[in-house]
Amino acid sequence: MPWIQFRFQTKLDQVETLEDLLMELGASAVTLADGADQPVFEPIRGTTPLWDATEVIGLFDGDIQIEEVFNQIALTYKVNNLELPQGKAEILEDKDWEREWMEHFHPIQCGNRLWITPSWRKPPDKNAVNLMLDPGLAFGTGTHPTTFMCLKWLDEFNVLVKDAKVVDYGCGSGILGIASLLLGAQSFVGVDNDPQAIIATKDNATRNNIDESNYTVYLPEQFNPIEADIVLANILAGPLISLNTAILSTLKSGGRLVLSGILNHQYKEVVAAYSHLIDFAPIKEQDEWVCLSGTKK
Repeated sequence: MPWIQFRFQTKLDQVETLEDLLMELGASAVTLADGADQPVFEPIRGTTPLWDATEVIGLFDGDIQIEEVFNQIALTYKVNNLELPQGKAEILEDKDWEREWMEHFHPIQCGNRLWITPSWRKPPDKNAVNLMLDPGLAFGTGTHPTTFMCLKWLDEFNVLVKDAKVVDYGCGSGILGIASLLLGAQSFVGVDNDPQAIIATKDNATRNNIDESNYTVYLPEQFNPIEADIVLANILAGPLISLNTAILSTLKSGGRLVLSGILNHQYKEVVAAYSHLIDFAPIKEQDEWVCLSGTKK
């Protein structure tokens, strides 16, 4: 069965009105997208950031009457004395959208030895260290610069990773901790405040034949700091700063710290929050993102 997709360009203050209206008219799903190439990088805690110009996309069954949807929207906006947004309707061909998405997710090489490979694809180099990943829960996949730079650090410093006790603060899919184990780490402890991240990490560990004795995953309130050799934290600048005491408390003297999820105009603030205990190496940068690494004094 084909689908009908309605796309509207609207202003920030009218997004909720249009979103609710499309759902009332029978939309199976409503999606919000950037309507003017205006990135939103780091939200204020407790808020859902949107763009000044937002595209509201409603997906309907193929038997919907297109003209009727437009008429109902026009009537609602007229009654409420609102400016009618520009919109168009598109017919989407009938296809397996999950399979379509899977076809576009390819293996990623992170350094010399490490590859991140979707679980449904054959590893391109069977002799490499291949991390098989199912990104179905929409956590880290290695494609974003913040995750990619952390993976490259693990590959580059694999001598330090071997036999190390590793903590990943904000573990998401578990990608960094699992990569550490595949590169020879002794153990991995993941910490995340999202219960779905706990599930995703365990699923991906099982997918990579990681024995349960080699890793544990906790919610923050369950975690008792250990003396780790390596601590990874790929979150955002704000949380990195506010969690500096908790993150530093789990790293032993002489241990290595890797911090990511930091925009290039934010890294000095993050350095300032950690420099009393960390000697930082030169920064690594990709696109507008920075990865910091250093040694605990």
